[in-house]
Amino acid sequence: HMSEYITTYTGIHFKPTEPEPELIRVEDIAHALSMICRGNGHVHTFWSVAEHCICCAKEAAARGLPDRMVLACLLHDASECYMSDVPTPFKKQLPEYEEREERLLRMIYEKFLGSALTEEEQEQLDEIDHALVLYDLEVLLKEKQQEKKPELRIVLDYTVCSFDVAEAEYLQIFRKYYENLQRDKGRS
Repeated sequence: HMSEYITTYTGIHFKPTEPEPELIRVEDIAHALSMICRGNGHVHTFWSVAEHCICCAKEAAARGLPDRMVLACLLHDASECYMSDVPTPFKKQLPEYEEREERLLRMIYEKFLGSALTEEEQEQLDEIDHALVLYDLEVLLKEKQQEKKPELRIVLDYTVCSFDVAEAEYLQIFRKYYENLQRDKGRS
């Protein structure tokens, strides 16, 4: 029955309501996120979710956080690949949506990181994500923020790039840090 699943970029039939970890593919995540625009498309220039995640990962690396955190930052919006996103004011009134999103994200973290995030890791991720959101709002939405923007360790460049460039960079960062994690696991 067609309405129960979505067909992913790599041709997988994925049920967002009954996600299975073995059907989650980083190729699908990288491709879809590079095609999805931030801010529900209300931006002055195209900026993909993939590019946002890449910046979060690079910021985590620049802050000297462990490989696992860099990978978590890269993957923190991966559920949007399967569920789309809902604007925050609306999401706050959809507790079931938030619950399912969290469950899917936890599954993604368990698959690629080996376990869900600790409270401390989630706080580090939120801090980086929030910092970059403030820059996105000012640059992409031209909305002056009252809040003082935290200093970033990376240089942000909002030059529009083709989706395949973002997709390739997303995969490259993923493979590097995922391989590092696997190697460290082999050692322990």
